[in-house]
Amino acid sequence: MTNTQDLLILDARAIDPSTNLDAPRDLLLREGRIAAIESPGALSSIKAETIDATGLVLSPGLIDIHVHLREPGQTWKETIATGTRAAAAGGFTTVVAMPNTVPVNDSVDSLNWMLDPARKPAIHLLAMPAATLGSLGQDLSHYEALAKAGAVGFTDDGKPILEDAMMRAALVAAARLCLPISQHAEDTRQSPSSGMNAGPLCFRLGLRGMTVEAESSIVERDIQLLRDIEKSDKLRPHLHVQHVSTARALEAIRSAKAEGLHVTCEAAPHHFALTEEAVIGGGPNYNACCQGIEASYNTNAKMNPPLRAESDRQAVLAALLDGTIDCIATDHAPHASHEKEVEFERAPNGITGLETALGLALRILHREQGLSISRVLQLMSTNPAQLIQLKDRGNLTVGSYADLILFHPTAEWTFQAAASLSKSKNTPFDQTPMLGQIKATLSEGRIVHRS
Repeated sequence: MTNTQDLLILDARAIDPSTNLDAPRDLLLREGRIAAIESPGALSSIKAETIDATGLVLSPGLIDIHVHLREPGQTWKETIATGTRAAAAGGFTTVVAMPNTVPVNDSVDSLNWMLDPARKPAIHLLAMPAATLGSLGQDLSHYEALAKAGAVGFTDDGKPILEDAMMRAALVAAARLCLPISQHAEDTRQSPSSGMNAGPLCFRLGLRGMTVEAESSIVERDIQLLRDIEKSDKLRPHLHVQHVSTARALEAIRSAKAEGLHVTCEAAPHHFALTEEAVIGGGPNYNACCQGIEASYNTNAKMNPPLRAESDRQAVLAALLDGTIDCIATDHAPHASHEKEVEFERAPNGITGLETALGLALRILHREQGLSISRVLQLMSTNPAQLIQLKDRGNLTVGSYADLILFHPTAEWTFQAAASLSKSKNTPFDQTPMLGQIKATLSEGRIVHRS
């Protein structure tokens, strides 16, 4: 994927949260890496192809540690090639694929197949294989062999590890390899995975709902396991909580961090952008037709964990602002239109998100909440790189891979789902205003997207 031709990026506003850089800079890219970063004009004697970046922000490429690329087994929804092209359009230069493929990615052979260049990824592709064989929660996968093959962590993703002893064993095994267990926090014994938040709206719509406690109880259980393991096994396991959506779970994480436990977590853009009201905001109207009521059940607003109440959205925003949430991850989950155009409870959970993440983060977190652009980039690039121990990505330092984006920080635009590069168009953000437009994405020095 490297590019042997020298490339100069001139007159950019370079922002690198890892070094607190926010200043005009020129960059020289050589053989896929950053060869020099200097004040404007200092590299003028070098003969190379140039990109005029006047008025643009130059930053490390975005890193998403939670995506579903559907290959192998469900390629009518997405492929590694199409999903990573959509990622490049959204400014991502590294993505981490989840294991809920068909078959489940739980072996060295399946991991090698996924990471083979024959899959034609547009950007850098990594993976978290299943924490348990088949994601069945009964036997651990072969962690040491998977780590040697390139695993950056382990997760059963949409199938949480419910049994205490199995989750404890997973945390211990991963800790010995200094890798995280990434947990989908949902006690499916408490409430159905219905894609709807339990509450008055859910009751009014005649739907089953997932309670706040279904999420928070698993987070609280896992944190207690960390305490027990640190005390009895003298290990320091890393628990990463996926797509946190409730105030109660965030409070448990905040307390665990203050205690010194190794807990990290992510938030998805839809959980800080939308509430459960989006379910009645438009989309397929099949339930309404069947029940003869004036309502709209938008299956493109159905995901797991579900969109929550406004109080929980505000809690997610507060946790992004105060640092409790470590990173933003999209949980990109493509589904074909015929799969979503059914009754609400029959529709699969999940939405696409790679092409809207930065635009939503800049509009909501930067413009509306006052978070600096540097801090937004820290949540979407620097911190994710650190979480999965990528030392030569997620920064603008000399010698690192030239994984970069150029974007116009004040450009306003509207997302058009029909123009998405993903195979699937299942998004609640069609026609939604965005801020900050990607002009170019470079992966290891190669331009993989330009607009």
